[in-house]
Amino acid sequence: MTLQNLIKKFELEVLTDLNDKEVSGGYSGDLLSDVIANTNKNYVWITMQTHLNIVAVASLKELSAIIIVMNRKIEDEVLEKAKSENITILRTDKTAFQMSGMIYGLGVT
Repeated sequence: MTLQNLIKKFELEVLTDLNDKEVSGGYSGDLLSDVIANTNKNYVWITMQTHLNIVAVASLKELSAIIIVMNRKIEDEVLEKAKSENITILRTDKTAFQMSGMIYGLGVT
């Protein structure tokens, strides 16, 4: 599945430049070390975290996108850093549980 398909299917808000990468899996978590240990390239990361370090983790792991849940506010500094690193940040009003289930329901594991 492509990131663009995921965005359209779940009406996700695009906060930084869209890179239409393939989505090969997903992970939901807020502990950065856990995300580093358990994600792979082209995963989407579902989180409530909005600080600058999420960009570093996404870049390190070559994630397709970060999905911020519960319409949490993201500081401009974080968005600017994501743009400079070509990291797509998306946002939804859904909870992490809901978003995870929706993506899992598509067969993306």
